[in-house]
Amino acid sequence: MKIQGNQFLSMKRLQDQYLNTGRQQAEATKPGGVSFQDILSGKTDGIRTDSEVRFSKHAANRLVDRNIELTREQVERLNMGAAKASAKGINESLVIVDSLAFIVNVPNQTVITAMDQTETSANVFTNIDGAVIM
Repeated sequence: MKIQGNQFLSMKRLQDQYLNTGRQQAEATKPGGVSFQDILSGKTDGIRTDSEVRFSKHAANRLVDRNIELTREQVERLNMGAAKASAKGINESLVIVDSLAFIVNVPNQTVITAMDQTETSANVFTNIDGAVIM
């Protein structure tokens, strides 16, 4: 049998690659780069439990159509409401912030629709499995 291109590693190189972790660590970190462990740590450190909700196209249109302008504080309270709903295992939540009502798909962190007090006069909300009043 003839091996072309010397594609197999020698026993010494295999030993260095799999048994000498110090050498592996040195090879994993390139000058000016980061190791895989640093990247992994950065990804897990960057996970936020209170991630911001997104607005669906429908919800964004409703905000514009209804002249609803959210302050930063209202958005923060909406995010906190979605986080509370998530902690309770709610999937579709009504989150009330001041005189505004939002239907939030909690697993996707997405606001499905938004309305103000004038449109909630009927006080009937369907297809939700929980409510959070902030």
